[in-house]
Order: sequence, then C-alpha cells, then structure tokens
Amino acid sequence: MTRMLASVTGADEAEIALSGGVDIVDLKDPKAGALGAVCTQTIRRAISFIAGRAPVSAVCGDLPMEPETIRGKAEEIVATGVDYVKIGFFPSENVSACAAALEPLAARTKLIAVLFADLAPDFELLPMLAKHRFHGAMVDTAIKANGRLLDHLPPERIPGFIDRAKSLGLIVGLSGSLETPDIPRLLPFAPDFLGFRGALCGHSGRVGSISAEAVAQIRELVPEESRAGGPSSVDYRLLAARGYSPGTDTTLGTDKIFVRDFVLPVQIGAYSFEHGHTQKVRFDVTADVLQVTDHPEDMRHVFSYDIIMDGIRTIVARGHVQLSEALAEQVATYILENPRVVRVTVRVEK
Repeated sequence: MTRMLASVTGADEAEIALSGGVDIVDLKDPKAGALGAVCTQTIRRAISFIAGRAPVSAVCGDLPMEPETIRGKAEEIVATGVDYVKIGFFPSENVSACAAALEPLAARTKLIAVLFADLAPDFELLPMLAKHRFHGAMVDTAIKANGRLLDHLPPERIPGFIDRAKSLGLIVGLSGSLETPDIPRLLPFAPDFLGFRGALCGHSGRVGSISAEAVAQIRELVPEESRAGGPSSVDYRLLAARGYSPGTDTTLGTDKIFVRDFVLPVQIGAYSFEHGHTQKVRFDVTADVLQVTDHPEDMRHVFSYDIIMDGIRTIVARGHVQLSEALAEQVATYILENPRVVRVTVRVEK
C-alpha cells in the first residue's frame, strides 16, 4: 500500500494534514529550499502536538556534502525524536563518506536518503546506502522551478529504481512537485510513499499554506489503508491507479480513450540484423473504459491516457521483442489488467 506523505511547516499545518488523513507528516520549510529544515523547537512542538497519530519525518536542510556537517545536523534532528530523518544526497565525491558518517545514527532512527531527479541521480548508490543501514531512499527534485519529477525521471526508469531499492531492503518514496495527474501514473509502480507539498497548497504554491480541500483531493487519489484491523484485503492502490473506485456503476456506459500515432524507438525484429539497434514503431490504442460518474470534475473521475503511454514505454524499456504481435499482446494485457477497461484494440506497426 502506498502511503501519503504531507510536508508541513509546523503544528498548525500538521493539524490540517492529520484531519485530512495523511499517513506521514513531514516537517519542512519550503522557503529555505528543496529540503529546507525547520528549527528543532518547531519539530519538538509538532511531535508533541501529533502525539503518535502519525509517523513524523523531518529534513536536514540543503547542506553541503561534508560528512561532519551532515552528521552534526542529522544528530540534532534525531534528538527531537522523529521517526524518519531525510538527508539530501547531492552529487559529490563525498557521498560515500557522508553515508558512512551517518551509519551510527541508524540505530536510533530511520534514515531516508533523498536523491534528486534533476541532478542526474546515481541509482548505483543504492547498495552503498543499504550497506550503511539506511532505511530507505526517495527521489525528489532540487530546483522546483525546473519542473516535476516526471519531467526529469521518465516513467520507464522508475521500475528499475524501485525494484532495485526494494531488493536491497530499502523503502522507496517519490516526490518532486507532484500534481494530481501524476498520482495515477505513479501508483502502479508501488512506491512505499508519495510526497506532496505544492499540490497541498492550492493556488498559493508550495510556500503558501496547505489547504484542507487540497489535502482531501490528494487523499482521495492515494487510497488509505484500513485504520482498524490492518490493511484492507482489497488493493485500492492498484484500483485507484487504474481509475477505478468502489461503487462504479456499470450502467453509466463507457468512454473511449484513444492513443494515436504514438511513435517510439523499439528494439524489435526476428532477424539477426535487427538485434542491437532500434526501429521506429507506431502504436495505436483504443480502450473502452467504464465511466464512474455522469459529471466528471477532476482526476478522481477520469482514466488518464498517460497510463497507457507509460505502460507502453515501460514495456519497450524491458528490451528486445521479436514480433510486433507479441508486443501488441503485452500492451493489451497491461491495459486489460485495469478493472475499468472492458475492451481494447492495439495496433503495432514497424
């Protein structure tokens, strides 16, 4: 189950987040950078106010990659009693030394390494983070004005990051100026949490205050775990990612979702000379999708064609396919896994 992390500036915003049902409260000063830190007094007040109603995380700030500097700041944050400490790992020759310096703190709290999608993140660092007892790794964006996570980390690269991290025993998070249309695109990859700030602030932007209405909208798109009795037996994460909500009325009819003339370079072909390079392939997809309401208002009520395109990209990224027919079948199978899709036609042309 993917959890919802909300970044807040203190106890007042934490109350709004908790009332909206967020899973993790993250303390951050958005005016001080991507990982701007709040003061330890603010963290302690927030922890006291939250009083165990949700796990609490806090960031260390946008710090230089100097082992002693990072270790010292992390120790201050750990001493407040937070559940998670998020540390930014900016590109540097000192990355390994910084991780090693933080290892002694792993016995006292859960360390989360933050990599940055817009700074050419090196996912080969994941084994090193696991070696130094980090609890998890996440991808964020460093320069918020330069776009969202998916502008820098294409969907086809995300499974590799998540699968590698989880194979090493790390939990995985995705963040970075995420907006509501990004949520159904990211949920199928099954990250452990999605992090939000700007999307919770409405039109005021990430340096404004979060709003209850915006929190509620994001919460509906990131389905909650069952609070009483443990996790739900229904995988609502998967259903929501595919545009389905309980209570869908099959009498409403269907919508047609089209993807036309979507061209990608694909490693395809049965001949030996076709191996080792790509050919342009055109995809045309028509999906008949059950409606969920007569009056769609936002992303809760629509099926995003981006999900189809992301699926095609992810399948193509797996490597060489011998036959166009096999590729078409893989795409159709992916789309038909969606419980709202009742019929799909896929055409693949070299």
